Amino acid sequence: MRNIFWSFCVVLGFWFPAYNNHVFAAEMKEVCHDKVDKAGKPVMDKKTGKPAQDCKKIKIHKKLEGTEVPVKK
Repeated sequence: MRNIFWSFCVVLGFWFPAYNNHVFAAEMKEVCHDKVDKAGKPVMDKKTGKPAQDCKKIKIHKKLEGTEVPVKK
């Protein structure tokens, strides 16, 4: 039982810093595009009469700031 506990602690010790990393901190944004048929005309929604939209959720990552690399002479 003690071995299982310590192995769990080791796994958790490696997993938590990687999960808490700033790389995983991304904002979710919903992007919607109008649906079009094969002829290129927009597909109309039957209920509202407006063009039907295809929406997806994407992650937006922040760019990391850094210093410029000096030019060699």
